Amino acid sequence: MTLEKSARWYEENKQFLAGGVSSDVRKAELPHPLYFESGSGSRIRDVDGNEYIDYVLGQGPLLLGHSPGPVLEAVHRQLDRGLVFAGQHQAEAELARLLTQAIPCAERVRFNSTGSEAVITALRAARAYRGRNLVVKFEGQWHGWYDSLFVSTAPGPTQQGDRSSPNPVLPSKGQVANAADNLVVMPWNDLELLEDLFARRGSEIAAILTEPVMCNSGSLMPRPGFLEGLRSLCDRYESVLIFDEVITGFRLALGGAQEIFGVTPDLATYAKGIASGFTLSAVVGKAEVMDLISSGQVVHAGTYNSNPVVIAAGLATLQTLTGDREAVYSHLNRLGGRLRDGLEERLRRAEVPALVGGLGPVVQVSLTDRQALHDYREWASRDDRTYQQLVTDLVYQGVRTTGRGTWYVSTAHTDADVDRTLDAFALVLEDFRISLRA
Repeated sequence: MTLEKSARWYEENKQFLAGGVSSDVRKAELPHPLYFESGSGSRIRDVDGNEYIDYVLGQGPLLLGHSPGPVLEAVHRQLDRGLVFAGQHQAEAELARLLTQAIPCAERVRFNSTGSEAVITALRAARAYRGRNLVVKFEGQWHGWYDSLFVSTAPGPTQQGDRSSPNPVLPSKGQVANAADNLVVMPWNDLELLEDLFARRGSEIAAILTEPVMCNSGSLMPRPGFLEGLRSLCDRYESVLIFDEVITGFRLALGGAQEIFGVTPDLATYAKGIASGFTLSAVVGKAEVMDLISSGQVVHAGTYNSNPVVIAAGLATLQTLTGDREAVYSHLNRLGGRLRDGLEERLRRAEVPALVGGLGPVVQVSLTDRQALHDYREWASRDDRTYQQLVTDLVYQGVRTTGRGTWYVSTAHTDADVDRTLDAFALVLEDFRISLRA
């Protein structure tokens, strides 16, 4: 396998593209950012002619795989009708109706373009609803790159501060110094610390914002009772509970993590998984909160909101997921389970200490001696350098996955894909063991 053309284009195009990429996340791709030309089903092809079984899936949006036929057909039909109306159309109402039927907390819906926009909308509504400013977010969770949310997403050991009261860390130059003034950063999965915080400052806290499964840092599961505890605290102190389901939404179940864990937030946000790679997001929630937007008390606007083309993609995606719901999620969960079990078995055979976790079609590999991982600080202690080498070696075996250890499975993946992946993983692990012995 050669990656020569990708490497050359990456270097040459740095004079036009800042850093050679259009998103900083792509700079981390190993062995270097690759250039791709096409994708179909579970496979993606680069400009050097290499084909990969793809577990990156556009960093999550491609729940139905690359270029799903029903979605492309719906988009093509809409392209002939128009691109942007700056007005309403029936498809957005139909998609909103499907969302209210599928998502437990969804009584009202507003559409945006990106997950970051959806979360900002949810926070504005929550603060207006309670007339408070403070929002609790958790260390290691990502809710978008806007100044007021891009806080403590991956703080280093010297930045973190005391675990019981983590420092709010601003990751980027150019963020205003007071960007985190209205945030309280806490460790995830520690209900006792949260109860203490609310006992001291509950009357100031507008909302708790959380990923229900910590997919951006280790795909960490909530401890038994943790999400229920968040719901109870918000009820007791009249705060708003917000689930960021940008990753978990539609992927873990049609109703997302809310359906899986049986905990209903007041608001929730969606993006990846909602429109098969088209730029669509949504904030949904209980009518009493969302109606602040309906009445105009909370301003929400956007030229591209409910763009007919992306709504067509979203509607086709939801119709596909709901059309044969049992078969779709049975397939996703079975293949995710096969991949999870197979990776774990091969790591054990190779005597590489690791935890293989995640849920359903989200699979997580963390190289660690720990018996369990519960929060960002525990996950951050993993052997990241070794894992990056494994990811690089997998590229040369025709398997593409994320550098943070997350593997996404789509409806387009097959048993043959999993078999081929596990064979490649075993081969890489054996080569890795040989190099360690040398």
